[in-house]
Amino acid sequence: MPTLLIADDHPLFRAALHRAAEEAVADLQISEADSLHSVLEAIESQQIDLMLLDLHMPGNHGLAGLATIRALQPGLAIIIVSANEEPHVIRRAIDLGAAGYLPKSSGLTDLQSALLSVLDGERWIPALLREPVARVAPFSKDADLAARLSSLSAHQYRVLSLVAEGLLNKQIADRLGVQLRTVKAHMTRIMGRLGVRNRAQAIRVLHEMGLTDPARQVEAAQDA
Repeated sequence: MPTLLIADDHPLFRAALHRAAEEAVADLQISEADSLHSVLEAIESQQIDLMLLDLHMPGNHGLAGLATIRALQPGLAIIIVSANEEPHVIRRAIDLGAAGYLPKSSGLTDLQSALLSVLDGERWIPALLREPVARVAPFSKDADLAARLSSLSAHQYRVLSLVAEGLLNKQIADRLGVQLRTVKAHMTRIMGRLGVRNRAQAIRVLHEMGLTDPARQVEAAQDA
């Protein structure tokens, strides 16, 4: 029985994906996650065949989460689900190992096609976006950034993600339920593996893999 993890921080959208996936694939075992932290816990504790991953869920930092998950579970097929339909973003996701890319504007038919195609070992991109994506040149920095991020363990990525959110070591220790010296040890290893000298440079690695969330751009414009 194939297993699917739906990773998105919006409960209603998760529920819609859940129902659609059940209709698309018979005997599909489905679980859900609302943050990258819970995604990492899920892939450590259970066998996952396929994931629908929101690029902008908490802790994901755009493509950084994709690179990290791919490093931890190379055999896991990941379909990116995003409101971002820019061809260069789709190309970056595919180059980093995504098995498919599903815009949030897609209908039920596209979701079903994406799930079935990827489960059959094929790559899936919406038909209207395939030619524009094919014309985009590879982003030269991504391979190096992904290689550095892939050297981190799941625990180290969690710590780095919280550092990027502005938390201090003591706050991170409290959040993760570990001792302060454990967080400090993680930070030392993180900086060594990323090849950086300080926290600011480590955060920059995540930010270079980050992407602007179109939905939040719309919200900001409405609030202005």
